[in-house]
Amino acid sequence: MKIDLHIHSKDCSDGRMRLPDIFAEAHRREIKVISIADHDSIDCQESAEALAARYGMNYITGVELSISFSHPQYREARPVALDLLGYQYDIHDQVLREKLGVLREHRRVRAEKILEKINQELSREHLELFTDKDMEAIEETVDGAFGRPHIADYMVRKGVVSDRQEAFDRYLVKCNVPKKSLSLKEASSLIRGAGGRLMLAHPNDPNGTSLVALTDSLEAQHRIIKETMLPYIDGIECWHSRHDPKTISVYSAFAGQEGLMMTGGSDCHQQPVIMGTMDVPLQVAEQFGLKL
Repeated sequence: MKIDLHIHSKDCSDGRMRLPDIFAEAHRREIKVISIADHDSIDCQESAEALAARYGMNYITGVELSISFSHPQYREARPVALDLLGYQYDIHDQVLREKLGVLREHRRVRAEKILEKINQELSREHLELFTDKDMEAIEETVDGAFGRPHIADYMVRKGVVSDRQEAFDRYLVKCNVPKKSLSLKEASSLIRGAGGRLMLAHPNDPNGTSLVALTDSLEAQHRIIKETMLPYIDGIECWHSRHDPKTISVYSAFAGQEGLMMTGGSDCHQQPVIMGTMDVPLQVAEQFGLKL
């Protein structure tokens, strides 16, 4: 049975496919348990539940939250960004909805500041600067949470760069502005307060927001989790498209030892379409009380 609990949509996040296309493709790939976990947004959950029902899939409500996290033994206690996954929460919870609305509004302010920084770089290169009209044009492409990929894609359309990767390499990494992030305690309170469960996402992802920013030692990562995270999380995303076999094995064992839930998903943004490619075991779905 195929399980994928980490997929992003174009409707509410930075994916490339809209919900109807995602579910049609998931059905074609015989995915039976699915979750759309968009960044800082739960606006698509009701539609996702309906589509899952139409295709006879088991659906688990999902969301991906960014947090700011620091540890006194690493980076001189300077914070890094980590991702958390919330599951099985009440999609109508007012406190959760209001907080996510605040975070989404900050994303627009952040995008404006990033464009200001990019203009400084473009000025040095004697290139045409972005204007308010460009900002409006970018916003028109945003269906969900406003993020750097939307700016990157617009830069490609404008001919400033040849592809999204070049946009990040030349401009968006250098010109980044921190997100308005939650703390681990705040994120835990939000998700658990809405009746949900909170997971540490892709903890050993070498290319993403993960504990690798503090240390690439799995043993040290586990110490960090035990020392600072256990009161606030319910589980760990062990199976992920950028976790190697050793990471999956070691994290699965660690989660079992600590009595934590284990989840898994592709983190599919549809470029390429990798949903359903992770070998996520049946026990992941069973942890959520699904009768399969």
